[in-house]
Amino acid sequence: MSTHTIPGLAFLAPIAEQRHGRFSMDMVLLSAALVLLALGLVMVVSASVSIAERQMNDPLYYLWRQGAFVGVGLMAAAAVLQVRLVYWERLGPYCLLLGLTLLIVVLVIGREINGSTRWLAFGPINFQPSEMVKLFVIVYLAGYLVRRGDEVRKSVKGFLKPMVLVGLIGFLLVMEPDFGAAFVITMTVLGMMFLGGVRLWQFAVLFTVVTAALGALAIASPYRVARLTSFINPWADPFDSGFQLTQALIAFGRGEWLGVGLGSSIQKLFYLPEAHTDFLFAVIAEELGLLGAISIIVLFAVLVWRAFKIGTASAEAGDRFGAYAAYGIGMWLGMQAFINLGVNMGVLPTKGLTLPLMSYGGSSIVMSCVAVALLLRISHEHPAGMQPAARRSSTRERTARERTATPEPKTRNRSTSRQTVRRRSVRGQSA
Repeated sequence: MSTHTIPGLAFLAPIAEQRHGRFSMDMVLLSAALVLLALGLVMVVSASVSIAERQMNDPLYYLWRQGAFVGVGLMAAAAVLQVRLVYWERLGPYCLLLGLTLLIVVLVIGREINGSTRWLAFGPINFQPSEMVKLFVIVYLAGYLVRRGDEVRKSVKGFLKPMVLVGLIGFLLVMEPDFGAAFVITMTVLGMMFLGGVRLWQFAVLFTVVTAALGALAIASPYRVARLTSFINPWADPFDSGFQLTQALIAFGRGEWLGVGLGSSIQKLFYLPEAHTDFLFAVIAEELGLLGAISIIVLFAVLVWRAFKIGTASAEAGDRFGAYAAYGIGMWLGMQAFINLGVNMGVLPTKGLTLPLMSYGGSSIVMSCVAVALLLRISHEHPAGMQPAARRSSTRERTARERTATPEPKTRNRSTSRQTVRRRSVRGQSA
């Protein structure tokens, strides 16, 4: 894995420990994340100008809010870069407890928007706990797979314990309802359990049960059934249940190869609902064309690829927590991006999931920045491309060896000098 030292990014990176020298991070991952963040800010402004002017009498209303969210996300990322992985591992259970508490609180005093109670209101700011829970579940499960790895691989009890917690989280999310977040968290946990070495038959049974449960939930609610039927044939009812998807497909068709130009979208003019949130990718395809759409897909593919490379480097260094956390974050961001892109292109049923690092929304932007920062912290602690394979060991093991190591070169030099003095004295006496 290629990593680079970046002395100029002092505003993002803290002063590293003296034994590490300058703060090093994965430049490819950082570049992809920053490009997605900047391009998302531009496209949110482009997609929201008309609706902001009509509803808020300020065409740049969403620009100021999204810019503030990005600023908070970057500050949160800078704080996360200062926290060593060992503290994340220790705080995992407390993070999960905090997430469960917030999911219960939002059901009691949460704010309802568009028929869903997913937000906690803090003045003009709405906070969505499910975005935070996604990261907290990954951190907790990464630590659990380290602490109980043998139990998970050898017994059914160790395998079922985390799944009970995931089932509880899924139940609370469905009660909001937030079926998309429940699906992303469940699939991410299943992927991490599979990488943690769960027996194949256990994984197959659990995967079948979870798939059946999610399918039952999907058809248990009338509005979810309507979404599924409209996804199969949106043109059967293009002015009601299939309206969002048909307008998104029209946007893709108008974009052609190079797009109609930045800011020239027609579908965002009150035709495409949620153009600056869930269906931002459709506006990108219309204004930037097939080339712009493929570029976004490539950037997310690079993001996931670097996450798995960082996880592999951590595993080689002996840090299983860092490896599981990197794998989990990569699966989370990749799966959520895949679902959002699939919904926009009409290959998946409509789900209320944002595009990470791009769609409008404070909770999504901030937690996406925190997730990328945690990946950068893992790559900093284990920069495999900057050290020989013989030195790929965990920080604890390396520190222990340094403390117990005997300064052999100095001892040899002293003994050599003493022998030389003795030989000279013997020669002098014989002379």
